[in-house]
Formats: sequence, structure tokens, C-alpha cells
Amino acid sequence: MQILHLPRLIGLLEAMEQQQVSIAKAGVVASLPSRCSVIAAANPKNGHYKMENTVAENLRMSGPLLSRFDLVFILRDQADSDRDRMISGSIMNRLRRGPAQHSGGGYRDGGNGHAGGRMADIMDQYSAQDLVPLKDRLPWVIEFQKQPLPLQQVKDYIAYAREYCRPKMTPAATSVLQRYFMKLRHGNRKGDVPITTRQLEALIRLSQARAKACLRPCVLKEDAEDVVELMIECNKQVHTDGSGNIDKGRGGAGGKNKPKRAFLAAMRDSGSSEFAYPDLLRISERVNLPMGINFKDFLENLREDGAVMKGFCDGRPIWTIHSS
Repeated sequence: MQILHLPRLIGLLEAMEQQQVSIAKAGVVASLPSRCSVIAAANPKNGHYKMENTVAENLRMSGPLLSRFDLVFILRDQADSDRDRMISGSIMNRLRRGPAQHSGGGYRDGGNGHAGGRMADIMDQYSAQDLVPLKDRLPWVIEFQKQPLPLQQVKDYIAYAREYCRPKMTPAATSVLQRYFMKLRHGNRKGDVPITTRQLEALIRLSQARAKACLRPCVLKEDAEDVVELMIECNKQVHTDGSGNIDKGRGGAGGKNKPKRAFLAAMRDSGSSEFAYPDLLRISERVNLPMGINFKDFLENLREDGAVMKGFCDGRPIWTIHSS
């Protein structure tokens, strides 16, 4: 997404928002219908994702475009022994067998037999009547589904589902989605990201897609519960700040977050036009910036956003707040 030019991003927004694409070529101006699923990926600014910033600030992506995605997940390269062992095992197995013999399957544990036993212990915690959460079910599938499905079979499966599957909502699934939506609405406080019917429509779309993937004619309660679990994880990642706390005021498509607004307001209220670094530190203590924020990176983000300007006076850095 970060390599797309502005006209292409505008066209993508039109396709996602109005489900149509406008073209103007060789004197022909027309609008064509467009209904498709969009899966996108983007790298953060400067090659590093900063948790103290919102998703929109990290990706240099407009809020309206980002808000059109039903789910947003943040992939960070963090040290994890289990995941690192699976990734390194998959790479080493591929190099050992060579490209001609590589099956192209999912991650492997590099010959460590403990992974299968660990997955079995986790699955044994649930009875036959329990719904196994996705966070436990997906690793189990990865562990036991070693070989990939044939490509042609996957293509035929997707084509059949798109052509013949039109899942309808059932009362049980509707109740699950409605209960979660009402919980979001009534748990919303002043200053939080607004919860509108767009979130409910996203839940319905995802539930129908989940049922369609199983070639079902209706959306079951289990489909809705899986989607609610996905949405909860998505919101958790998007709203987590640099301190690891959940801040519902910082939405994925939001603009300046609350610490930046409070800091800039304190700079304006101080009555000064120029600030040295110690002055800015005192202001940060006054507005109680979260402990997880790197203050130098915080100032650099303000400068990149055009909120403050940095200069030098007698060899010392001086910051001034933008007049607008």
C-alpha cells in the first residue's frame, strides 16, 4: 500500500466505499460496478512500527481508506521461542530438501516432537461440546495439516463457494453479533472511537464469509463466535498504546492521539513561542505522557507531522509550535 500513488489510492477508496470504479479514457467516461474482497499489506514509516502512534500515523494512510477495512492486524517482529523455532525449522527443512523436493507446506517445528504433544494437551482441555477458540484451534491445524492442498482443488473450491453459497443469517448467529455490537455501543465513553452500524455490517460480512468457507447455506452460532473473537483481537491490537494499555480513544483510522493533543495544547497555553529541550520535558511531565513513549521519537513525530518546527539558536536545538 505504501508504494501506491495518490490517484490509485483514491480509486481504491471509491471501489471499497461505493463499489464502483470510474474510468476516463479515450473520451469515454464510465462507472463500472466493482464487488471484490481487498487484502492489503503495508510497511510502517521508517521501517519501524511505533506503538505510541495510531495505525494511520504509522502507515501514512488516510483515515477514510483505513476505516473501510473490516479487520486490521499489526504484525510485529517480536522474539517468541515457539514461533521462532517453527520459522527456523521451516527454513532449514526447505534448504535441506531443496526446491524440487520442497512440498511448500506450512511452518514446521524443525523435528521437535514436543509441539504435537503440546497441541494435544491444549485440545484435551476442551470437551466435545465446547467451542475451541481460534487461538488454540489454528495452531492445531498447522501442526497436523502438514501437506498443502492441491492448487487446482483450492481454485475449484473457491469458485464453487462464490457461485453457489449464499449463507443466510440464523437467529442464533444474529443474537451473538447483536449482543457484541450492543456491548461495544454501551461500553463506549466520551472521547472513544465512535461505534456505528459500519462495525455491525462488518460483523455480518465476516460471519457470512466464515460460513461460505465451509459451504454452508446458513450462518451458525459458531461462525458468529469465531468472528467476534477475531474482532476482539483486532481491536486489542489497534487500541494498544506504547505502554501496553488499551486506549479506546486511539482508533486505527484516528488522527492525533490524546497525548499529542494534550502536549500541543500545553505548549500553546505556556505563552512561549520557543522551547528548549528542558522546557519540553517539563511540559511532558505536566501532561503526564505515558511511560512507554520515547520522548525524542515523540518530538520527531510531531516535527514530521508539521505540528512543531525545529531550529537552532547558538548551537542549541529550539522547537517552535506551528502557527496553524
